[in-house]
Amino acid sequence: MKSGFKYSDDNKRYHTQNYHLRHTFGSKVAKISLDAGFTCPNIDGTVGRGGCIYCLDGSGSGSPDSLRCQFDTVRRKMNEKWETDKYIVYLQAHSNTYAPVEKLKRIYEEVLGFEKVVGLSVATRADCLDEEKVALLEEISKRTYLNVELGLQSVFDSTAKLINRGHTFDAFCRGYDSLASKGIKVCVHLINGLPGETREMMLESVKRVADMDPFSIKLHLLHVLRTTPLEKMYEKGVFETFELTDYVSLICDQLELIKPETVIQRLTGDGDKEHLIAPLWSMKKFVVLDEIDKEMHRRGTFQGSGRK
Repeated sequence: MKSGFKYSDDNKRYHTQNYHLRHTFGSKVAKISLDAGFTCPNIDGTVGRGGCIYCLDGSGSGSPDSLRCQFDTVRRKMNEKWETDKYIVYLQAHSNTYAPVEKLKRIYEEVLGFEKVVGLSVATRADCLDEEKVALLEEISKRTYLNVELGLQSVFDSTAKLINRGHTFDAFCRGYDSLASKGIKVCVHLINGLPGETREMMLESVKRVADMDPFSIKLHLLHVLRTTPLEKMYEKGVFETFELTDYVSLICDQLELIKPETVIQRLTGDGDKEHLIAPLWSMKKFVVLDEIDKEMHRRGTFQGSGRK
């Protein structure tokens, strides 16, 4: 049954990534995550070591397999799930603009040259951008589909300091503006449930990001993973993770604050099952998404319906 939401042709009451890509490319598009071997200034000592407190791989070591091998392996798995011949390469691990521009260009061009690839998604940090790198991204965006994902996690500098983020909200805004001013599609990544944050703070982060009018937003649930500094904080009782019902309620509140045009790339997350400590209910991703759908239907609300 259709929801009646402008940017939906099914029961969804928010602007899904799947809807956006199908209407952009005319059919299903699969994202293929690759590890290009980048590190991060918050890992190698430039601004910090060990990464953010929730980061599982604080070493910054990349996959031993070539990009070509990774692509072929993931594509085979994708084709077992969906019928598609269109792919977006997602450079996900660590900061994928943290290298000389010559290296970035070589890697970007290599993956864009793989068969049936229709676009590129680059995850990075706002403090890993300069004029030369932004110019490269702008050039690529003019000839193919490009999305640049900037990790923010929270608009509160007190939280950024606690999680060892390594940059301020002002620094994020400068990086964001450098991309958005060139017409580059930017996705902002936020995490719900960070230590010390209240529900009101999480809503405020979404409100302030939504007012920046990004192309897309990712809302991620905090996962406590083994071997991370966050694990020790959790064991000491410094913070608690969400219960499913509370998380669903928060997500619906946040969706109501986001403009309908903004694409929602994610509302939960897939934690590493081998290392996940809490919350274990997050492993049932489709249950979480179904509960969000049911809650929005119960409320009778849509993405953006709570904006003033």
